[in-house]
Amino acid sequence: MKPGAAHPRRKSSRRRAATSRTNGAASPLQQLPWKQPQRLFKPTDLISADELEALHLASLEILQDIGLEIVNDEACAILKKAGAITDGQMVRIGRELVEEALKTVPSRFTFHARNPEHSVEIGGDHITFAPVGGPPNCSDRDNGRRPGTLQDAENFIRLSQYFNAIHMAGGISVDALDIHASIRHLYIARAKAKLTDKVVFASATGRERLLDGVECARIARGITSQQMQRQPSCITNVNTNSPLKIDEMMAMGIIEMARMNQICCVTPFTLAGAMAPITVAGALVQQNAEALAGMALGQIVRPGAPFIYGGFTSNVDMKSGAPAFGTPEYMKATIIAGQFTRRYNVPYRTSSTNAANTVDAQAAYESVFSLWGAIMGGGNLIFHSAGWMEGGLVAGFEKFALDIDLIQMVSEFLEPLEMSEDALGFAAIEEVGPGGHFFGCAHTLARYQTAFYAPLISDWRNFEQWQAAGSPTAMDKAYETWKAALADYKRPPMDEAIEAELDAFIDRRIEEGGQPTDF
Repeated sequence: MKPGAAHPRRKSSRRRAATSRTNGAASPLQQLPWKQPQRLFKPTDLISADELEALHLASLEILQDIGLEIVNDEACAILKKAGAITDGQMVRIGRELVEEALKTVPSRFTFHARNPEHSVEIGGDHITFAPVGGPPNCSDRDNGRRPGTLQDAENFIRLSQYFNAIHMAGGISVDALDIHASIRHLYIARAKAKLTDKVVFASATGRERLLDGVECARIARGITSQQMQRQPSCITNVNTNSPLKIDEMMAMGIIEMARMNQICCVTPFTLAGAMAPITVAGALVQQNAEALAGMALGQIVRPGAPFIYGGFTSNVDMKSGAPAFGTPEYMKATIIAGQFTRRYNVPYRTSSTNAANTVDAQAAYESVFSLWGAIMGGGNLIFHSAGWMEGGLVAGFEKFALDIDLIQMVSEFLEPLEMSEDALGFAAIEEVGPGGHFFGCAHTLARYQTAFYAPLISDWRNFEQWQAAGSPTAMDKAYETWKAALADYKRPPMDEAIEAELDAFIDRRIEEGGQPTDF
């Protein structure tokens, strides 16, 4: 939709949901159709413009007067040539250099998928939901909590492809710990290229890992390197080593993704009280300084390269030192980070998270709080939207299904209100009159099958009906939902020549040893 265009009037979205198709086949789950949501309202401003400016200026003061350590000689040389002051690996970046670099960050761009219908817009009012990424462990009702395997990783990719509410195949939703670390990324890249046709992620934890992931994305799309440069088709996430440090591999990721004109999300992991000041304001100042430094480096390498400002500030439990998520502090930080991105006119990445150890009330309400902060804060790319548990240590299959219902509810909330003459209901009110009911009126009978959101997990039956059905819990329904989704999943088609090229590349890279490791 072009900026400023009127939103089309919604017509019977649930009827479309009931007959929605996945990979061309009718789905047994009444999920919503594929659509990238858009925010219809202004994001929330939690602090004033003057207060935001104070945080911004404090961030620039940190970069200019304190500086940060960048453990990458090439990055230090690039910044020094651009005007930064270096002392070994300590780099101080002046205000003018940062503000000039921010001018070239695209405010909006297209992220291209191998299936053009699954390409997404990043920036503006567009919202992209990505699944959990990064945990070493996974959990489900059948096998409990355990180290992730390649089969588990592939199943999360299948679920990410199957559910229309998810727009991205994610990173590594769970690590495949049964595959050696040197070649693990190649097996994952092959799975993503074949099992999904949505936008994909490559890890920046090693140069070979990153370049292999980007090349697999290119091969899967069947395009040339030149076309890949014009059409960003792969994303990576760079976490700074808070406080005030960017390690060798993360700096490499910024530089290489900028050179290839692929998407880089710079995300400080600033936990107030541990890796950042204990105050939310102080943690945000540090987050902002680190994010601006990474984005500036990328824009110096290639002005106009697609970068995303990442915010991931939360707090720790001061009794145990464990990260806490879905907290009031997390919500405040998420919303204020959105204000930073609107000031800089850059896309914003945030997350839906929780610290729960099982799929319980805590897992639900912390996810609701963090997701609501992400939506109200103006998030464009929301990582970990489905499946995140234990502060990121576990990817949960039941939690994945539960979160799909939550994302769908948020997506429906974001749909424009129907304002047709019929929707205003005058004829129905006139027909029913004082003291009547609307169950049997013509207006209701014409609309009742599609009038309201039909949940995947929530159970709206009364107690007697619910009890007669066996008293199913949310966990029961979530288990059944992800199982049904995997059973119904169908691999998206891939051209035989492309698949052969992909297999040849991955087999060769496996034979070469993949990413060198120390073990």
